Amino acid sequence: MSAVLGPERPQVVSHVQQALSYTVFDCKWVPRSARLLCLGSAARGTGVIQLYELHGGRLELLREIEKPKPIKCGTFGATSLQQRYLATGDFDGNLNIWNLEAPEIPVYSVKGHKEIINSIDGVGGLGIGEGAPEIVTGSRDGTVKVWDPRQNDTPVANMEPVEGESKRDCWTVAFGNAYNQEERVVCAGYDNGDIKLFDLKTMSLRWDTNIKNGVCSVEFDRKDINMNKLVATSLEGKFHVFDMRTQHPTKGFASVSEKAQKSTIWQNRDIFMTSGGSGSLHLWKYEYPAQRSKKDSEGSEMGVAGSLSLLQNVTLSTQPISSLDWSPDKKGLCVCGAFDQTVRVLIVTKLNKI
Repeated sequence: MSAVLGPERPQVVSHVQQALSYTVFDCKWVPRSARLLCLGSAARGTGVIQLYELHGGRLELLREIEKPKPIKCGTFGATSLQQRYLATGDFDGNLNIWNLEAPEIPVYSVKGHKEIINSIDGVGGLGIGEGAPEIVTGSRDGTVKVWDPRQNDTPVANMEPVEGESKRDCWTVAFGNAYNQEERVVCAGYDNGDIKLFDLKTMSLRWDTNIKNGVCSVEFDRKDINMNKLVATSLEGKFHVFDMRTQHPTKGFASVSEKAQKSTIWQNRDIFMTSGGSGSLHLWKYEYPAQRSKKDSEGSEMGVAGSLSLLQNVTLSTQPISSLDWSPDKKGLCVCGAFDQTVRVLIVTKLNKI
């Protein structure tokens, strides 16, 4: 690992801080707006959705919605830019889709899992990725399910342990490879360190590995291209960047690992932020190797991992950072929620010069 120093080094500036009266589990920018959402759990065990608007140096609360069950995660990824419907997963295993203009009753609702939905992702919406608008959910019940909101009640894919295989808590899910109408994959990470890549075109397990510690977060650098890079973070604070362009028949994908934190999110193809239990954020850049693949002694193509540079790190809180989301519209603008019951809007400078 190298560190980028000097005047061109980006800075992470805390722009706005807002105290919350509940535990925040997820924060999301509303696409094509200066608005953001906080999702979480009130002290009395109900769910909270708060909608804020950014006005200069302050956040104005526009709406607060209470729901029966605490909300763990949300995504706009399977909706159009016109509708901007929010899909959420809650502590009771329910997948709901909300129209934020009329949020009293969900526009789509299904009892998706027997236990808490830990993670959710969407693709095919917001103009990102080809193919059907789909939502993937990962749960403590050990299953990963893919939903098409146009079809009632039944998942279009269900990845669960085979008979005799022990059930593992699925902590994180992500879509990728959605560059045309046919291709699409789901990556899932589990509490025992397993990472599984499911090919939705062939409905089969395409690759799996184990990183020895619970997988807190997986994310592709972009969903709407041929699989390029995947970053996975673990409970012990180490993260792995896999080069997904070349899959070796026995060794799988080349990777580089670094000590960092528990969750991650890409800003663009090469820059991403990790956040975690220490209340700090680390900004990283991935550098490609001179040659991305080479032949092994048997003549099989194998990937070559790149290297990582630490661009900046900052400590924001004494409590873990629970969520992080880059604005899809403004480069360098992000929001994060922490277990100190605070939401923070951050500005990362000089990203266009890196």
